[in-house]
Amino acid sequence: MSRRTFLLLVLVLPGVHALAAPPRAEIERPAATAQEDGTAHTVRQIPEACTRIEGRFTGEAAKPYAIALVRTHPQCQPRAVFLDADKVTPSTAAGWVLNEVVRIPSARCPSRQAMIEIWRKPAGQTLSLDGQGQSRVYLQDAKAQAAAGRLAALPAYSATLGVTGKTCRER
Repeated sequence: MSRRTFLLLVLVLPGVHALAAPPRAEIERPAATAQEDGTAHTVRQIPEACTRIEGRFTGEAAKPYAIALVRTHPQCQPRAVFLDADKVTPSTAAGWVLNEVVRIPSARCPSRQAMIEIWRKPAGQTLSLDGQGQSRVYLQDAKAQAAAGRLAALPAYSATLGVTGKTCRER
């Protein structure tokens, strides 16, 4: 192998490996507590979107786990939107960031895990912070921006669902 070929491989292979590696999540946590079939539990709360992701193991072979989006409070004013993953197909190539991967084992079948990927798409806006380090929105300024048609884009969240592990037989 020539020196030029060797140098080319040394420079190119790490880039190829980086392309093949899955994205790393911004938040890393251990697997959640094992959950019984039919018991609803909170997977993750996203306060910016006024949304709580609720999940449950169904006990059905065709669809072993289900998630639902629940509004946290009727008066909550969202600062982000939650979008259907089937419509937006979140990926790093589309500008999404893998925020967290939540793993929830089944109590009935420990080898089975629900895996929920939470994706975040930044709005690309820069927030100015005041002297206390807070981002403040003043009603008069927001009304003036809305009247001028200059509303900023909202950040977005989405979630994908997968189930890993073997199907367990009834006990």
